[in-house]
Amino acid sequence: MTIKGMREGPGMSWTMSWTEVLGFATGALCVWLVARQHVANWPIGIANNVFFIVLFAQSGLYADAGLQIVFIALAAYGWWSWTHGGGPGSTEALPVRRTTRTEWAALAAAGAVGVLGLTLLLDAATDSTVPFWDALTTGLSLAATYGQCRKLVESWWLWIAADLVYVPLYAYKGLYLTSALYVGFLALCVVGLLGWRRALPAPGTRTGGAQTVGARA
Repeated sequence: MTIKGMREGPGMSWTMSWTEVLGFATGALCVWLVARQHVANWPIGIANNVFFIVLFAQSGLYADAGLQIVFIALAAYGWWSWTHGGGPGSTEALPVRRTTRTEWAALAAAGAVGVLGLTLLLDAATDSTVPFWDALTTGLSLAATYGQCRKLVESWWLWIAADLVYVPLYAYKGLYLTSALYVGFLALCVVGLLGWRRALPAPGTRTGGAQTVGARA
């Protein structure tokens, strides 16, 4: 099931099409479920990650392939967090909230270091033709996924930024169906952003033991 092999014969081309189609279907369903705050997005997302591991690894998008493995681990955390409110012994659903200044600073610092380090690694140790862009989308996606796990409304903006890079990147790599999928993701991200903003608690409401007053986008 390699991309090279898939393009060398009709049988393998069929396999590539199904891998990409299944990635398309599970990815679209996952984002739609996230926008609706439905916990089923996590198992669907894990299935999507498996399909994309195959697709990206054989397309030379090594950081994106490795990212899918990290996504699977984060999905397990996010699944637990959404159903237990993120606190030990809690059984309450996790509420939507805004990202604090401290969280933004931590995400920005970790993202900058991660993107720089991954760009250098991909450039030196792989045959990637797009090391920076591969690293950038990886950094944005990891930050967005963390925000999604914690139901931070601004995580949608990070996904939007990542998708704006993913669309031309996948088209450049010849993954046209996947590129089209990410155009759809952009629209779903806007829907998700609007929906999560409506779900924000009123100012001064305590959520998960922390007051929302003082949080900043």
